[in-house]
Amino acid sequence: MRVLKETSRTFYIPITFLQRDLKKAVASAYLCMRAIDEIEDHEEIPKELKADILMKTAALLEGSFDDVAYQQVLQPILPLMPEVTRRLGDWIDYCPAGARMRMQLATAEMAEGMAKWALKEWKVETHEDLDDYTYYVAGLVGVMLSDLWEWDSGVRTDRDLAIGYGRGLQAVNILRNQEEDSERGVGYFPKEWTRADMFSYAEGNLAKADAYMEDISKRSIRLFCQLPLTFAHKTLDAMKSGREKMTRAEVERTVQEVAGDDWEENA
Repeated sequence: MRVLKETSRTFYIPITFLQRDLKKAVASAYLCMRAIDEIEDHEEIPKELKADILMKTAALLEGSFDDVAYQQVLQPILPLMPEVTRRLGDWIDYCPAGARMRMQLATAEMAEGMAKWALKEWKVETHEDLDDYTYYVAGLVGVMLSDLWEWDSGVRTDRDLAIGYGRGLQAVNILRNQEEDSERGVGYFPKEWTRADMFSYAEGNLAKADAYMEDISKRSIRLFCQLPLTFAHKTLDAMKSGREKMTRAEVERTVQEVAGDDWEENA
């Protein structure tokens, strides 16, 4: 949980709302996915080497994960990697046994998708490309979480709406980071798409996310899902009014509005 908090304060907060084994499963899944994301996102690693390491990591995740073999795979880039990536084996061990393979397979699928997009240099040209990219980096996370909700609590949700939930959050990030991505030579806007088109894409998927919430009755899971979704809606509203993001005060107020006493207990 220390590494989780250091890696992402945004996701640390909703994960604290979850209970027992589900909390451990989601925390380990986030750390595993962040581990491979650090590989995919590093600007100093050549795309071919990224793809090779990500594909080899995916193969390890699809079976009985061997940390010694993983450390060997990581060796060419080890000095560049943060703790969260170096300790992938620890995050797998932390995951409850009943959820471990679900989480590993989802992370493997993400790694394979990231490898493909690394070789394409993250250049989105069509709406279909955008759907493919946002599925691998976010939509499949929604599917995995839904699988974990059912495993732990018997909560069943719609797969397409779960994908929309992930895509909606990612589309908001794409809008927020457009200028920074452009400076890195990366573009997630399909050809001839305007910012208004991406706003429309985000809004359409966030509408699916809102519908996804209707199937979730368990309070702790609902709180987990609601907080990032509310952040996404409010960030979109902020950008529409010309601001880059929510203020710190708005973030804190939103946490209180969504979670109330539940946040006080977990803070």
